[in-house]
Amino acid sequence: MRFLSEPTTDLTYSDVFLVPSRSDVTSRLDVDLSSGDGTGTTIPLVVANMTAVSGKRMAETVARRGGMAILPQDIPLDVLRDVTAWVKHRDVLFETPVVLTGADIVVDAVHLMGKRSHNAVVVTHGEDGAFAGLVRAADCEGVDRFASLHSVMHENVLTIDVAPFDAVRRDADAGTLAAAEARAATDAALRDAFEVLDAAGTDFAPVLRDGRVVGALTRTGALRSTIYAPALDDAGRLRIGVAVGINGDVAGKSTALLECGVDTLVVDTAHGHQRKMLEALAAVKSLHPGVPVAAGNVVSAAGVRDLVAAGADILKVGVGPGAMCTTRMMTAVGRPQFSAVLECATAAAELGAAVWADGGVRYPRDVALALAAGASQVMIGSWFAGTYESPGDLMVDAAGRRYKESFGMASARAVQNRTAREGAFDRARKGLFEEGISTSKMYLDPARPGVEDLLDMITAGLRSSLSYAGATTLAEFHERAVVGVQSAAGYEEGRPVPQSW
Repeated sequence: MRFLSEPTTDLTYSDVFLVPSRSDVTSRLDVDLSSGDGTGTTIPLVVANMTAVSGKRMAETVARRGGMAILPQDIPLDVLRDVTAWVKHRDVLFETPVVLTGADIVVDAVHLMGKRSHNAVVVTHGEDGAFAGLVRAADCEGVDRFASLHSVMHENVLTIDVAPFDAVRRDADAGTLAAAEARAATDAALRDAFEVLDAAGTDFAPVLRDGRVVGALTRTGALRSTIYAPALDDAGRLRIGVAVGINGDVAGKSTALLECGVDTLVVDTAHGHQRKMLEALAAVKSLHPGVPVAAGNVVSAAGVRDLVAAGADILKVGVGPGAMCTTRMMTAVGRPQFSAVLECATAAAELGAAVWADGGVRYPRDVALALAAGASQVMIGSWFAGTYESPGDLMVDAAGRRYKESFGMASARAVQNRTAREGAFDRARKGLFEEGISTSKMYLDPARPGVEDLLDMITAGLRSSLSYAGATTLAEFHERAVVGVQSAAGYEEGRPVPQSW
């Protein structure tokens, strides 16, 4: 990356822009968005380890589209084991539907429908998973909330047979189909399934194997699966990461997580350039984990060098840019994010390490700029909080707008969760120190209510950014990017006008 003219001050994303270069890239789909930092992701997006953002549904969905979610450090170990196992057992192609039995009641279906963008519940006959019918949101309107699902479900609905997809997988496993051939055959099966759904005028269908539910497919999901490649481990399972703190038995928890099959460990604290972080990193690396170890957060080359020396493979970069973070206003500590990423990425590259740009992105342009500055991936939190897949309950305000609650990981709410096992006095004392927003409404975008919708928007913009730079990979993008510095008026000029002036 090079500047049009050298800046004289630190910069954040809105301070800069990308200059187009000569390009031989003819299609946005010709670019490769794989991260190249050892994590195995095929798009450079990581879900932040925030309690209000990252959970099992988020992890499954994002990994199926090529990214990776990091589960928060505050979650009990037994829950982390269960969530990791659950994600590892999800189908890499088909969505996991909400499944209830005919004996369950309407209020259960209404409560769970908000966890999926397709607003449907698949009904089975019992624990054997035999398909019985389908319940949509409209079927639950104007009926007794305690009526059985059997009384409101539709039995004669379109279903998709998994057999063509199973045949491709068997041939690929047997070695009779090369990877490229298997991908082409899968794409053909997805095209056929899309056309069946389209002809039937429906956007959702359960996927069955011998009459039992194994997943679900939507028309948009079929399209996405021909564009995205899932982030898979060596055993062909979806990838997931977990954060650990710098206090307590760091080595013991890391060992347990590695035994669960976690694909990336993130040693995480707000101020990563400190002695306890270096000690925690040394403890993790002494285990010879065999997976990438990320650590942070830092904003300087000195922090990068110390953490890499202690064992970090990836550095999390960012102090204070997050939407839920008040650190800069409370402490004056931090650094404008674009300059922080640029300096840290340069230092990391010299040492054979990588950086994740953590926080501060609000538009696809910001993601492109972070990657142009040298980040291998961009970590997103609050932007993904307002989606169907985030862990919180879906709520509706007085105006009828849907939202979920989010909060910062240094807020009083997060501190209370983190110190739940401590005594009342210690909890109360730590509760005095708050550096984050404890409750914020993150509204679902009516046009993009699901995390996959946001992934579509972000990766579409990113693919175009690469094509403007004449780059086909993220490494080429960083090498070829030309960045200029702009005024506030220049930034405003680039904003679309929603109505005439």
